Amino acid sequence: MIPATVVFVYLGLVLYVGLFAFRKGTDSREDFFVASRSLGPWVFLLTVFGTNMTAFAILGSSGLAYQRGIGVYGLMASSSGLVIPLTIFLIGTRLWALGKKHGYLTQVQYFRDRWECDAIGTVIFVLTTLMMIPYVVIGMMGGGQTLESLSGGAVPYWLGGAIVGIVVMLYVFFGGMRGVAWVNALQTVLFLVFGAIAFVLISRSLGGFDSIVAKLAADPKTAPLLTRERVSPQEFFSYTFIPLSSMMFPHMAIMCLTARKVSSFKRTVIWYPICILLIWLPSVFLGIVAAQQFPGLKLGESDDVLLRLLSANTDVLVAGILGAAIMACVMATDSQIMALSTMFSQDVFAHYGGVRRYGEKAMVWMGRLFVIAIAVVSYALALTLKDVKSIFDLAIRFGFSGFAALAPVMLAALFWRRSTKWGALAAVLWVAATMIFLWWLQQYSNPLAPKPGQPPVNIFPALGSLFQRTPMNVTIHGYMPVMFMCLGSAALMVLVSRLTPPPSRATVEKFFPARR
Repeated sequence: MIPATVVFVYLGLVLYVGLFAFRKGTDSREDFFVASRSLGPWVFLLTVFGTNMTAFAILGSSGLAYQRGIGVYGLMASSSGLVIPLTIFLIGTRLWALGKKHGYLTQVQYFRDRWECDAIGTVIFVLTTLMMIPYVVIGMMGGGQTLESLSGGAVPYWLGGAIVGIVVMLYVFFGGMRGVAWVNALQTVLFLVFGAIAFVLISRSLGGFDSIVAKLAADPKTAPLLTRERVSPQEFFSYTFIPLSSMMFPHMAIMCLTARKVSSFKRTVIWYPICILLIWLPSVFLGIVAAQQFPGLKLGESDDVLLRLLSANTDVLVAGILGAAIMACVMATDSQIMALSTMFSQDVFAHYGGVRRYGEKAMVWMGRLFVIAIAVVSYALALTLKDVKSIFDLAIRFGFSGFAALAPVMLAALFWRRSTKWGALAAVLWVAATMIFLWWLQQYSNPLAPKPGQPPVNIFPALGSLFQRTPMNVTIHGYMPVMFMCLGSAALMVLVSRLTPPPSRATVEKFFPARR
């Protein structure tokens, strides 16, 4: 219980930071939901990065690297290091300017004004909420797995998930966005520093980097993990669409509204790729190392290989400290819960007359109550999905793919004055329909799933290789569905906008003023 006790101490520290933020805040909506747009450059950088690194980045990447090798780094980290800073620079800065000028607290508020339509905002709110919940669930699952593994089963999965859920719920409930930002800044520093320490300590315990790689290369079972053999070129290419999701994630869009100055984005764009390197490189490498030390783990079981390595190769106290760093990454889902609370308060409660009837304080309390509701629902789903095959798979299928396919909606709203509400609606409905279809196809093809390292199986033999099943995912001609989802969304946005009447001149001039 020593490692678990260290983690409990860390959870207490995090809770204190959130409660301290509550004492520094006010009951105004701008303070609770966007920290009065006052975050400085370093806190903004650490918060934006930390809010995008969850159990998916630490546990999911190492678990997938255990199964598929070094190519996992290329799938996500390399493309994300290029695409996400670019979207922060092009999209984040424009959202910040519009939010400050017009008082927006969510992207849906902007969409409603931009396309002169209440309904499209409600549709986007419902769809993004449904796609965000699995992302929050991943945090609950990661918390349960971390405490269960570090305590050797003394803290069961259900209790570990509950403890993490309660701590996150409390500091979000009281501290609001300021509490989330301060906690995320602390957590980001923690898992960046201790991730590097874990890499060094485990490598030294196993004989050093050179020795580890030599042993992996000499073993026929692990040698393929040092190559791109288990990652096809089609899959590698289609994964470059995944980082487009970053600015359609509500928590990322809302986080961009919290910066004190636009100059804060410059530092974030520069340092973001470096931070990705510092997180993903040790996680992926240690996942491969675990394939030799703990052979034979199945999908899902491999999500805790990093924790197994800590327990087996470090002192119990050190394992607890490093486990707290992993917990810091797992708990980054606080920003997703905060984003859902903000969206509900602004896009539903306030938009449909709640503020006029009950006042601004009531809106803040509705946001807090929604925090509790989301935490309870997410925890229940985390218990239901305990046996899901992979955290990485869950995130890609139900989180990143859907939000990446919504990227054309955001780009059209910000940069194409001719885009219309009907084009946006068509793109949103396309994303919803493809998500439902792919979920059904995934469930239908589960019995056909090959084992890791085996070739994909045709789901419908009459259609040839159109739909194939890999150990984890459904592919289309070998490509990840996200590519076709993005291209279809963009095509519908353009085509339907061209066929429908443009927004009014007043709206166009409001968001695209003529240069003088």
